[in-house]
Order: sequence, then C-alpha cells, then structure tokens
Amino acid sequence: MLLRPLQRRDARQWRAVRAANAAWLRPWEATSPEGADPPPTFGQMVRAFSREARAGRMLPLVVEVDGALAGQVTVSGVTWGSLRSAHVGYWIDRRLAGRGLMPLAVALVGDHCFRVMGLHRLEVNIRPENTASLRVAEKLGMRDEGLRERFLHIDGSWRDHRTFAVTAEEVPEGLVARLRTGGRRT
Repeated sequence: MLLRPLQRRDARQWRAVRAANAAWLRPWEATSPEGADPPPTFGQMVRAFSREARAGRMLPLVVEVDGALAGQVTVSGVTWGSLRSAHVGYWIDRRLAGRGLMPLAVALVGDHCFRVMGLHRLEVNIRPENTASLRVAEKLGMRDEGLRERFLHIDGSWRDHRTFAVTAEEVPEGLVARLRTGGRRT
C-alpha cells in the first residue's frame, strides 16, 4: 500500500473507482443540504484540496494498492493554536474492503499527523449503521465519545454520527503499533 497526495492525473482512475462504488458509498457520503449545486469537477476538487493543504488545513491522500488507486484518506478541518485537532475521513474500493487496508492507512496518516504535523487530537465521525467504518475505529482502539445527533448532511438528510477520537498522548508508540496489538490501549 502507498499513500500519496491526490493529483489531477488521478482523475480517470478516481472517477472509475468512485463510479464502480457509487451505490456502496452513497449512504456514507456528505451531501449539500441545499442540494441544488452541482458537485465540483475532479479538477476543481483537487485544486481546492491542494489550496487547503498548502494552507495547512487539509491533507488529502490517495490510497494505492498494487499501483492502482483504491481509495482515499483525507485529514480535514485542521485547527491549529491551542486545539491542534483534525477530522479523518476515508473510503476504499468495496472489492478491497475487509482486508485491513483502511485501518492501516488511517494509522499511517494518524502517525504522520501526530509525529510530523504536530497535531494533538484526531477524530472520526461515523454513522452508527456503518459497520465497516466502526470496525476501523475499533481496530485502532479509538475512544468512543458518543453520539452527535443530526451531525452531518449525508445522502439527503441530517444524520447522527458516533464520534471516535485519539490523542497523541494515548498512542506514544503510534497508531500503527496499536493496530498491530489489535487496538489494545497500553
């Protein structure tokens, strides 16, 4: 597996993987409450993500498996100052789900956020029905912080999410090391 920045040259592969997984991802994808605006083009999305990354507010990464685009991990909502926190979102090609790739990708990104970027806290927000994503948080031993009612607009409605978090102090050995222990907290 390789994690690298999302680039404009990924357009063809990204669109193909997203199209093949549209029905599988739809229940978990953020939507606009207004619903009227067309989604950005791939080029517009990459430019916006790159601008946010340069400003230190986002880290958009492609997950490659055997040289092919397989998913994405995005660190967003990066807040500096006294908070030093961010949200992590992710998706993977359904054909590769359940192989432990996404927990490893999130762990690698988390270790980068804590050790290189200097963030203090990471959180993921997951719909309670999304058992695959709940399993990622479980495998990483993330702390369940409870339910956020009507937290995000997903698939046309405001949806509840469970919030899971981890701080740098909780994983001095890193998230990859914690993943190797089956998510056990030390």
